[in-house]
Amino acid sequence: MLMAGGMKMYGRHRLPGRLFIVEGIDGSGKSTQLMLLQKWLESEGYVVYFSEWNSSPLVRDVTKRGKKKKMLTPMTFSLIHATDFADRTERHIIPPLKAGAVVLADRYIYTAFARDVVRGVSPKWVRELYAFAVKPTVAFYFRTPLDVAMKRILGGRDAIKYYEAGMDLELSEDIEESFRLFQGDIIGEYEKMVDEFGLVVIDATRSIEEQQAEVRKIVSHALTGTKKARIRRWLDLTSLARGSQK
Repeated sequence: MLMAGGMKMYGRHRLPGRLFIVEGIDGSGKSTQLMLLQKWLESEGYVVYFSEWNSSPLVRDVTKRGKKKKMLTPMTFSLIHATDFADRTERHIIPPLKAGAVVLADRYIYTAFARDVVRGVSPKWVRELYAFAVKPTVAFYFRTPLDVAMKRILGGRDAIKYYEAGMDLELSEDIEESFRLFQGDIIGEYEKMVDEFGLVVIDATRSIEEQQAEVRKIVSHALTGTKKARIRRWLDLTSLARGSQK
């Protein structure tokens, strides 16, 4: 894939493992689908390694403090998330892929491309920032109408979080309205990326079972020819994971 100016982005990796990622707005149900996929793959005999957005211990405490004090600017947000992603790529994504595992990621670079751009960061700049990223084997985008996502979020939580609602952008003084406007803009960015990055669209308004059946079919096809890992490799990966958390 080439960006303007001819810079090569997100080349296909030659690692023996496979990388499947899920994207979508809050309330899209993507995390549930990824959890079900993980359980199924493990039952099929694959070694599965999981990674999620903003989980690196390298920046976790800094992020929490910044959010609590409401001090994070759009650029600070972008750089913190890029640091988190770089650390997880080095420790939690590339090593399992080298070992032949299946890596599942809840959110990937496309989350930054959507959120950061909506917050005013240059699309070209943020894409170049993540130029080191491994290209996913399949990138799923769970397309969800905003009203459906809103009902899921408001029905399952006590409150919407400040940055989750985009309150830092001063879109509205009402947090629910701000959430609606912010997430609506994020949907717009995701839709642009469907063609740009070849995201595989899943209709997230269908039943959980129907979505999972489609996801498994696509993943099964992508895993054709992939050897199922042996117990020894699983032990090696477990040791790798524990060592990276120290």
